[in-house]
Amino acid sequence: MSLSPGDSLTSHNFGLQIDGVMVEYLAEVSGLSMEQDVITYQQNTQNGQNKVVNLPGVKKNGTCTVVRGMTQSAAFTEWINQSITGQMSTARKNASIIMMDFQSNPVKRYNMRNAWCSKIDTSTVKAGEASALTETVTIVFEELDIE
Repeated sequence: MSLSPGDSLTSHNFGLQIDGVMVEYLAEVSGLSMEQDVITYQQNTQNGQNKVVNLPGVKKNGTCTVVRGMTQSAAFTEWINQSITGQMSTARKNASIIMMDFQSNPVKRYNMRNAWCSKIDTSTVKAGEASALTETVTIVFEELDIE
């Protein structure tokens, strides 16, 4: 059964693809954004009236933060290590965050071009605690394309 017209996606089923290969199902994605400058241009019309026009400016690069369970996903861990150690010739990759319906069919994709990891944080480790360990990874990218 697929989504009916007007139905929204639920936010519990999504993952990360790197170079077209699904490498990780994620616990959280936040801050997925990209921004573009706005140029305000003023001119006079033939009638002498002031006219203000907003024009698109330079795109800024974007960032997002993903949280994953501390697993042994070799491809994602290798990508993080390449980025953190400065191996940018191999660390810059095309990555996608994919939203899926309840049957795990891809429904929406956020494609990030020339993405790499700029930061990694691990969850707090505490003796006697029985919670899942997580890693929070900040991903930067040059362009965002939404399908």
